[in-house]
Amino acid sequence: MSEFLQQLINGIAWGSIYALIAIGYTMVYGVLRLINFAHGDVYMVGAFAGFYAARWLKISEEPTFIGVTGVLLFAMFACALLGFIIEKSAYKPLRKSPRLTALITAIGISLFLENAGQLIFGADPKFFPQIITKKNLIAGGGVILTNQQAIVVGVSLFMMIMLQLFIQKTRTGKAMRAVSFNREAASLMGISIDKIISVTFVLGSALAAAAAILVALTNPKIEPLMGIMPGIKAFVAAVLGGIGNIPGAMLGGMIMGVAEVMVIGYLSSTYRDAIAFAILILILLFKPSGLLGGFAGEKV
Repeated sequence: MSEFLQQLINGIAWGSIYALIAIGYTMVYGVLRLINFAHGDVYMVGAFAGFYAARWLKISEEPTFIGVTGVLLFAMFACALLGFIIEKSAYKPLRKSPRLTALITAIGISLFLENAGQLIFGADPKFFPQIITKKNLIAGGGVILTNQQAIVVGVSLFMMIMLQLFIQKTRTGKAMRAVSFNREAASLMGISIDKIISVTFVLGSALAAAAAILVALTNPKIEPLMGIMPGIKAFVAAVLGGIGNIPGAMLGGMIMGVAEVMVIGYLSSTYRDAIAFAILILILLFKPSGLLGGFAGEKV
């Protein structure tokens, strides 16, 4: 039982990261009906933005709450700006093009960011500074909960709750839901479609950066290709929960994280990536709309 509880704690911590990344996928899809495959590479840029900010602020020499918050906010701002630039320069000109065109463009942006990352940051792995000293909050009965894991889960849940409140309670959030439901009708009601799409990309990219900084707390190795597999798994998590559904992305991320850690703990780390694709196949076979998703009628 103690081993199971330990794996469950590890899985929830890792799943909260997948949930943050998956929210970016599901928000963009909900508004644009586009799978932004460059999202995992935005996550990578967030890790490097935090890396250089931490070195510049010398956080590892004297970790402080203000310094850590500064690193997190800087990475989120950098990725929010990157998401804004990507949307305006690459996706906006293709808004009236077939979906396949936008999908191919997303793959192209992903490859561009990966290769640009290797050119700018170097292909060799780097190690993220220790911005929060690791301490055990619970250590007994074969179960260990570290302060880093608690911070990962706590910050992730806080951001997800705040995002949900933003979507449900604010005027911009209501406009995002309106655009997601019917873009043409929302436009006729005076909602700026361009503004809402930009806000969607900015929010999703900022959350990806937050996920990157949280991952760096427990897995400090970063490199330009680090966003490929987490991006794919987060996409699977979004599909599992019901793509276009924000609570579904949260649920799918948690399930994905727990499933992956359980496979590593009880079977073999060899299958840690295979479980994501197995889940994707099963959900497409038995419930293509996802756990919390639903089919929307479409007029022909």
